[in-house]
Amino acid sequence: MPTVEVFNLGRQKVGSVDLDDSVFGAPANEHLLHEAVVMQMANRRAGTAATKTRGLVRGGGRKPYRQKGTGQARRGSSRSPLLKGGAVVFGPQPRDYSYRLPRKARRAALRSALSQKVREQRLVLLEDIKLPAPKTREFVKMMKAFEIEKVLVVDEKANTDLNRSARNIRDVKFLADEGLNVYDVLRYEHLMLSVAAARKIEGALKA
Repeated sequence: MPTVEVFNLGRQKVGSVDLDDSVFGAPANEHLLHEAVVMQMANRRAGTAATKTRGLVRGGGRKPYRQKGTGQARRGSSRSPLLKGGAVVFGPQPRDYSYRLPRKARRAALRSALSQKVREQRLVLLEDIKLPAPKTREFVKMMKAFEIEKVLVVDEKANTDLNRSARNIRDVKFLADEGLNVYDVLRYEHLMLSVAAARKIEGALKA
């Protein structure tokens, strides 16, 4: 069972917390992490690439020249895929790239990502993330105290002041605990959690 130190906003140690071993002490599973990230990236694709087939290209209604006697190919339209300005054969059409991994696989991948942060000592656990004021400078001050730059901050959704304070800072992202995902956990160098958010995550992911 991993034991993690708990700090206040000024980086003063205020205690320690035993985290659930099945959530924050899970074995590494690189294959599942890869599958989860690929799924998330596929789900973000717009899928709006489109080309025009012969039925969609404007013009080409008249036969360009007579059937015989010109020495040219026997063309019925100037919008053939073989000609400049013509249609595209087997080109991309709008499609939905999204898919979903099984629920158990998604949860296992997230447990693996969280456990990786604990093993690398890149998990910062705070007793509470209540800033003195909803100001960007207050959040920057906290980051300087912990000497971190690229961080994913996770707290309860009701903490709108924290969201406002962090959203204008480069390489910083705020997520509500229910929106925690593998891609963002791996993308940011550090993961900052409130104790309350950590307990909610444990309740949701406990094996």
